Amino acid sequence: MKHAIIETGGKQYRVTEGDVIFIEKLDFEAGDAVTFENVLAVTDGENTVFGDPKVKGASVGAEVIKTGKSKKIRVFKKKPKKGYQKTMGHRQPYTKVKINAINA
Repeated sequence: MKHAIIETGGKQYRVTEGDVIFIEKLDFEAGDAVTFENVLAVTDGENTVFGDPKVKGASVGAEVIKTGKSKKIRVFKKKPKKGYQKTMGHRQPYTKVKINAINA
């Protein structure tokens, strides 16, 4: 089975063909094709190729399924004995992609 480690949005993901992953938001619409050029490692059965820092000529093709926002998290700040309280919410935007091909 072929695996690859890609970098996008400051994070690294281990992917195989057919995987559906949630990554940091990209400026693409649903149905668009995306190519990830930052491939750090490729494994094909027993053969493993590591990049320095990237594998030359390797890419991972994917298709954007949708973009959206994750569930809201609450951020609560408080300073004791001062009467300061603050509640905030945050929804992180994401892009859901399906990995189609690993080219190495």
